[in-house]
Amino acid sequence: MARFKAKQPSSGAAEKKKPRMSNAERSAYFSRREAAKVLRSVLQGDAHRRAVASIKSLVYSPSIKNKKATFALVCQTLKHLPIIKDVLEGANILNSRWKRQVELVYIITYDILFGQEISFVGEAEKFLLQRKVSLQSALARLLVRKKMKRIEDLLDHYQTPDVSKPRYVRVNTLKLDVDSALIELRKQYMVEKDDLVPDLLKLPPKCDLHDHPLVMNGSVFMQGKASSMVAAALDPEPGWEVLDACAAPGNKTVHLAALMRGKGKVIACELNKERIKRLADTVRLSGACNIEVFHSDFLSLDPKDPPYSKSYLFFKFSSKLTLQVRAILLDPSCSGSGTVAERLDHLLPSHAAGQSANVDETERLTKLASFQKKALTHALCFPQVERIVYSTCSIHQIENEDVVKSILPLAASHGFRLATPFPQWHRRGLPVLEGFEHLLRTDPVEDKEGFFIALFIREEGSVVHPSLSPDSSQLSLVERTKRKNLSKKEARIIMPTLFGGMFKMFLYSKPCFRVNLK
Repeated sequence: MARFKAKQPSSGAAEKKKPRMSNAERSAYFSRREAAKVLRSVLQGDAHRRAVASIKSLVYSPSIKNKKATFALVCQTLKHLPIIKDVLEGANILNSRWKRQVELVYIITYDILFGQEISFVGEAEKFLLQRKVSLQSALARLLVRKKMKRIEDLLDHYQTPDVSKPRYVRVNTLKLDVDSALIELRKQYMVEKDDLVPDLLKLPPKCDLHDHPLVMNGSVFMQGKASSMVAAALDPEPGWEVLDACAAPGNKTVHLAALMRGKGKVIACELNKERIKRLADTVRLSGACNIEVFHSDFLSLDPKDPPYSKSYLFFKFSSKLTLQVRAILLDPSCSGSGTVAERLDHLLPSHAAGQSANVDETERLTKLASFQKKALTHALCFPQVERIVYSTCSIHQIENEDVVKSILPLAASHGFRLATPFPQWHRRGLPVLEGFEHLLRTDPVEDKEGFFIALFIREEGSVVHPSLSPDSSQLSLVERTKRKNLSKKEARIIMPTLFGGMFKMFLYSKPCFRVNLK
């Protein structure tokens, strides 16, 4: 039998072998790349004025491992981004290859000029470190051009004010009771219960809870007070079927599930392909088993479709179960002007240019308001719905009071009236429509967040609960068959009334979390 001797590497090959990274180098290397990935998503969303998520949501998603380092790098790079761009342009060192990875270049350039000392680990790091002198020279020329003597003066020129606000966390009562959460958190922090929102706790500003075990395992969610007021204003009852029309990133969705004590069902609609991933992660973390994530446009749902318009009566074992959409939470896309500080939008390029882009912003607000009116009009058309909450994180009248005012006649024709969420809250809507005192606002300065909430309640007697006859049972099943895009063969199999009832029993009552992709 022939024997083969392994070929020994030459001394030259050994010299070319890459040195092993230390733990610190490895951590920094991957943090820079995670930060570049987040930065790319942030800048692309800002350029198209359609962010996938806030900076914090992107950084603290499960896919990011080194969250603290990544968050610091992203924020600091964004703060220095105008300087970094000017320096790179002045140094004129980027070829086509690195222009395709420009976000990583921004991150590393920040570290070289303003951050920590970095090693030659990584091709991008090596490329830029070899041109450190050119970068520093370009920075010096920028100082001269801006008529500033020190780098600190240049940094102060771009500095943004710090917004300090209390840290709020909402206890996920599906996993933990409030008293147990208080005991655990008080081991490290000063904690008190909020006086308005059940299950909400207040901590001192700048408490970093991102790595706290209760946050990591979904026992508590970091959620602002105003945001937590939205689901609480809807106040769904256990056993109801609730539709969350624009659900991502999912904090309000899982709050609904908790308020319902895990009973009934929450249908969480989300159209955006990227945001639905974040929504699914939030639902899994919460442990809620009564949420169905539906990858679809809320406006495409037909209010006359039986799952939303009729009462389904069938037997699960020995218990009769009635299913119908009873409430809708509508928190549509908005300008986000009330949470600029919380979302760190003041770090984005569009914010820096915002003062000179009033025409574009007005056009954007008009388009947003048009969509918001369509969405609220659509929500009012669901015949079995008894309660609707419309909310935004905007301070603009055009997205808030004007939207509500425009649909009030339609709401009245469907039997809805404005109700008062949190009557003890002192800040109400702008006096530009009848019933403004029922609307709720929070102030971005005094309350640290700018939210708007409108609660619609259908007058008693306006809701019709039709009984389900055998004929309508077959009709609803046909509609359901079309909706699920089943083949004709499958449709023939499930058409009988008896099997159809079993199919609906499985579809609606099985206590599990599902993602439906259309």
